[in-house]
Amino acid sequence: MGVPVQNAWSLGIDIGGTFTDIVVYNHGSGSHVATKVLTTLDDPARAVLDGTRRVLHAHRVQPAEIVRVVHATTLFTNALIERKGALTGLLTTAGFRDVLEIGRERKYDLYDLNIRNPEPLIPRNLRVEVTERMGADGAAITALDEAEVRDRARSLVDAGATSIAIVFLHSYANAAHERLAAQIVRQQHPALAVTASSEVVPEIREFERASTAAANAYVKPLADRYLARMSLELRALGIEAPLLLMLSNGGLTHVEEAKRTPVQLLESGPAAGALAASHFGVEDRNLLAFDMGGTTAKLSLIDDGEPLLAYGFEAARQRRFVEGSGLPIRISTIELIEIGAGGGSIAHTDEIGLLKVGPESAGSQPGPACYGLGGLRPTVTDANLLLGILNPDFFAGGTLQIDAALARQAVGALAHQLGLSIDKTAWGIHDVVSENMASAARVHIAERGRDPRRYSLLTTGGGGPVHGFYVARKLGLKQLICPPSAGVASALGLLAAPARIDRVATVSMTLEGGDFVALERAFIRLEDEARSVIGATGVDLTDLRVARAGDGRFIGQGFNLVFDLPDGPYDRDSKATMVQLLGTAFDRAYRKKFARTPPQVAMELVNIRVTVTASVPGSSLAPRAVQAAEVAAGPRIRPVYFPEIGTFIDTAVHQRAALEVGFSFDGPALIEEPGTTLVVGPQGRGRVAPSGNIVVTLA
Repeated sequence: MGVPVQNAWSLGIDIGGTFTDIVVYNHGSGSHVATKVLTTLDDPARAVLDGTRRVLHAHRVQPAEIVRVVHATTLFTNALIERKGALTGLLTTAGFRDVLEIGRERKYDLYDLNIRNPEPLIPRNLRVEVTERMGADGAAITALDEAEVRDRARSLVDAGATSIAIVFLHSYANAAHERLAAQIVRQQHPALAVTASSEVVPEIREFERASTAAANAYVKPLADRYLARMSLELRALGIEAPLLLMLSNGGLTHVEEAKRTPVQLLESGPAAGALAASHFGVEDRNLLAFDMGGTTAKLSLIDDGEPLLAYGFEAARQRRFVEGSGLPIRISTIELIEIGAGGGSIAHTDEIGLLKVGPESAGSQPGPACYGLGGLRPTVTDANLLLGILNPDFFAGGTLQIDAALARQAVGALAHQLGLSIDKTAWGIHDVVSENMASAARVHIAERGRDPRRYSLLTTGGGGPVHGFYVARKLGLKQLICPPSAGVASALGLLAAPARIDRVATVSMTLEGGDFVALERAFIRLEDEARSVIGATGVDLTDLRVARAGDGRFIGQGFNLVFDLPDGPYDRDSKATMVQLLGTAFDRAYRKKFARTPPQVAMELVNIRVTVTASVPGSSLAPRAVQAAEVAAGPRIRPVYFPEIGTFIDTAVHQRAALEVGFSFDGPALIEEPGTTLVVGPQGRGRVAPSGNIVVTLA
C-alpha cells in the first residue's frame, strides 16, 4: 500500500443486522461521503456491492482512486448464533470425545431445573477419537496412529462433514501430533477445511480450546467463500486496493489470515464502533461508547483514550447477561456488552401485560412496519417516527422512504392492548428500550469497578444519538458527545484502525524456578509470527510496536490475571533481577484489581502474550471541519414529543451540515444528518466543538 495522495480514497464497509454502511474518505481534503443500504441477509455481499457502486457513482469517485478497503462484518457471529455454519467434524484424543458437552460441569443457574446449555457446534456422531497422547509437559506418551487418522477423517467426510477441527490433549505444550494429523487430512481431502487447535488458540484449558477450535472450523468454509467472493467482486468494480479485515481486538489483518482463523472476526463489527469512539472522542478521554444500530446496541468503556480489552468472550448465550450460558471463545477482543436493542427491536406485551421491547428484531427483512416491506409489528423505529424524532423524507439520508401511517397502525394495535394513547405508547417504547440500555451499562460499569460519573457518553450508529440523551440522563452522566457522521461512525472507525496481531502461548512456570532464556525465546517466536502476518498486510514494518503481557496467578488459584510485562529481552540481566521485575509487574496489577495480595504465596506465569501493531497509511483521519452555510441556514420547526412536557412541542430541527464550529443551542432540539438524528431534551444545551463533535451538557 502506498501512502495516500491528494486524490486517494479509502473505503470502509460495515455490515450490520439491518443496515450496511459504506463510507469513502478522501485523504487529501479530509472529506468523506457515505450511504446506508438495507442488509441483504440472504447474500450480504449484494448489499455491499450495491452500496459501493451507489456511493462511487453519486460522488464521482473513480474505483482506481481507492487505495484501501477495510471491512467489518457480523456475518460469522450470526452464523454461530443461527447455527448456519458448515457441517463440522472433530478429531480428538481417545477418551475426550465429549469435552464439548461436558464443559465445566457448572450450572449457570443453580435453581433452574430445566436449564439448557448451548448445543455443541459439532454433534456427537461427528466427534471421533484417534489414538495418541501428549503429556502436560509436552512429552509424547503414545504415538499418533496415522492409519486411524485417515480412517476417521474418511468416515467424517462420508457423513457429510465439510470442515474438521483437530483438538488433541495438551497440544499447547507440543503440537507435533496435531500438525501431523492436519497434514494427513489435508493431503487426503484437499477440499476439506481443516482447523488445528494449536494454530488458533495454543493455550491451556481443554474445553475453551476445543470450543474455540470448533467455532473456527464451523465458520471457516463460510469465511473462505465470502471473502474470496468479496475480493473478486471488488476487483470487478475496478478496485484493486487490498482488502483488510477488522479483527475483534480492534486491529486489521489481511484476507488470508482472516480465512485461516475467521474466529478472530466474530466481534469485528462491535469493535469498529468502540474504535470510532476512542478516535473521535477528543473532548473526554474516559468514555462510555454507545453504538446502537437497527438490530443491537453495543456498550464499551474507553479509559484514557483506549478501549478495554478482554481475552475471551461467550458467543450465542442462552441468556444474554448470564456468564456461562454461551460458547466460550478464547480470542483477544474489545470488551463490550451487546444487547438486543435496536431500531428494529419489536415491542410487545409479556404474559402479565407489561410493555417489553426486544430482543427479537424485525431486522432488514421485513424491517419495521414503516418500511412498507411487510413488517406488521411495532418497533422502536416506528415509535420514534410517531414521536416526531425521525424525518420520513430524510430517513437513512433519503435512501429509504418510510410511512408514518403504517407505523401508526402497528403501534396503535399495541396501544389498544395496553389501554394507552398511541403517543404514550410510542414514548413508552422509546423509554423502555433506553432503560434496557441504561441497565446494561450499569452492570457493565459496576462489574469493572468504575464510577459512571467519570465518563461521558459518546453516541454512534443510527440509533445512538436518537436515544443517547435519555440514556445519559438515566445513568446520571453530565455530558453527551456526538461525532460527525455518527450514523456511519463504525465504518469510519475502520479507517482509523492500525494493523494488529495478537499471539499467545502457554509456558506454565514459576518465576523462581523459571528459565528466562527459554522464556525470551518463546517471546521472540511469537513476535516473529506476528511480524510475519503484519508484513503480509503491506504496512511499513519499520513502524512496528511490540507489547508483552502475561497471564499470572498465585499458585493454587484457578484462574489467571492478564497483566502488562516490561519490554524484553529477559535474558539481559540476572535471574534474580528478572524475578523481581516480572513479580513486581504482577503484584502491581493484582493490587490494582483486588487491593491486596495473599501473603507468602509464589506467583506462576501461565501464558505469555504478544501484541504487535503498526500504523496503516492514511489511518490518521482528520475529518474536514464543517463550513457554515453548506446547506440553507436556519432551523426548521416540527412538533416532537418530550416526556418532560408531556405532549408535542414545536422543536427546532437543525441540519448538521449548516452548524459551524462554536454554534450553540438550547434544548429541546433535533440535529439531523444523513444516517441519524441527535435528540437534545429540554434540559440539555449543545455546542459544536472545534473537533466537529456536538457536545451536549445535561442539567
